[in-house]
Amino acid sequence: MAKTEAEASPTGATSKFVGFTLGKEEYAVDILKVKEIKLMIAITRVPKAPSFVEGVINLRGEIIPIIDLRKKLSLPVSPQTEDSRIIVVELEERLVGIIVDSVSEVLELPDDKISPPPPIIAGIEAEYLRGVGRLGERLLILLDLDRILTMQEISELKRV
Repeated sequence: MAKTEAEASPTGATSKFVGFTLGKEEYAVDILKVKEIKLMIAITRVPKAPSFVEGVINLRGEIIPIIDLRKKLSLPVSPQTEDSRIIVVELEERLVGIIVDSVSEVLELPDDKISPPPPIIAGIEAEYLRGVGRLGERLLILLDLDRILTMQEISELKRV
């Protein structure tokens, strides 16, 4: 019987992630940070919001800010498509939505398949990265949501 990658890990320890795309790159975030994944809905613009904030949405009575992850990571902006999604995550005890090009799957990665981040990858600074995951021939850029926003940006989001 063939072993899965998780079973092949010497320690057996694994981490689960939600995989998504931005352009041609595959990214993933810790599944424990993800509260839900939503189809794109109308976003209400907010005056004087930070440039990476698209606006806010009403999520079951709670107003949450929506971040365009492409803008936040200084990636080229592209139009939203029918595959675009909002991943609702918890940052600093607050719900925040992040816009991604598409959500692919829930992934389970053995911890020994996660490498420390190089200083820069796909134009993204290492400070935002948890590491790079190897899943067969695929490389996944693992984002650290706790470090994606500075303390000042978190304060600005609280005012949105």
